[in-house]
Amino acid sequence: MGTVDLPGRSRAVRTPHRPARPRRGLRRRALPYLLIAPTVLALAAVLGYPLVDLLVLSFQDMTRRELFSGAAPPYAGLANYRSILSDDFFWTVVGRTALFTAVCVAATMALSLLVALLMRRVAPWVRTTMTGVLVAVWAMPVMVAASVFRWLSDADYGVVNWLLGLLPGLDFSKHNWFENPWQGFAVITGVVVWGAVPFAALTLQAALAQVPAELEEAALVDGARPRQLFRYVTWPVIKPTAVLVTSLSAIWDFGVFNQIWLMRGGQPEKDYYLLGVYSFTESFAVNRYSAGAAIAVLTVLMLLAGAVVYVRQLVHLGAAE
Repeated sequence: MGTVDLPGRSRAVRTPHRPARPRRGLRRRALPYLLIAPTVLALAAVLGYPLVDLLVLSFQDMTRRELFSGAAPPYAGLANYRSILSDDFFWTVVGRTALFTAVCVAATMALSLLVALLMRRVAPWVRTTMTGVLVAVWAMPVMVAASVFRWLSDADYGVVNWLLGLLPGLDFSKHNWFENPWQGFAVITGVVVWGAVPFAALTLQAALAQVPAELEEAALVDGARPRQLFRYVTWPVIKPTAVLVTSLSAIWDFGVFNQIWLMRGGQPEKDYYLLGVYSFTESFAVNRYSAGAAIAVLTVLMLLAGAVVYVRQLVHLGAAE
């Protein structure tokens, strides 16, 4: 009990006692987990069972007899993994997938950054038009994009062959772009980059909008050149976003399947195998279901490594903010 002296009198005043409220603090800490719980449960229901079943299948020896009879396949242990990891062709596919991913990500980020910088410098109505076009490209189904690129690179009626044939000294009549895997993958890379640029460009353009104009004006007054302005003023601001977009693009491009499958008419040659195509072909074309499951599990593990990098970047970005 405390006392307060007032003019002409003295009176005791009770100091209110506020007891601790652990329940309120507990509810506050639990609220984020409660909000994210429905999403986690939905992902576990949609993805959890298939992943577990895939993992179990990779340790079995599933054949068409077990598939059609419903009998339990025999346990194979690590035989599928030993067979795959000791196969030189598997490592060739892994290296091809890594190279394809690196090229697609590099091309996507370079083009997206150029488009984002261009959108920053054009008039508002031009920026709005470019945004609409990018959204339309992003919304285009993969099947439609693959059909367009197959027509562009067609050996008989392709626009690319016709345009190149207009150049002096070049004859691209009846040229088959998929006869050479390097040229074929160039066309497939175009399909992948075409669908990836809109998301990356719009995201980077939003990040560029956060660059303070005062900093750029001060750098220009100090005599900074355009390259120095981008390196020391613009890039540090958009770097976290660029790293996140790069990580996401790498994860998506590493698992490319639809573009290759559609561009090769559902029958891709072995020279066009990436990990996704290899796993699918082993499972449903060669009927080595357990081997295909083991390849898929290894692919998921590699993708998880990329996901760890992405999550780390998210954590660092949240800490910086």
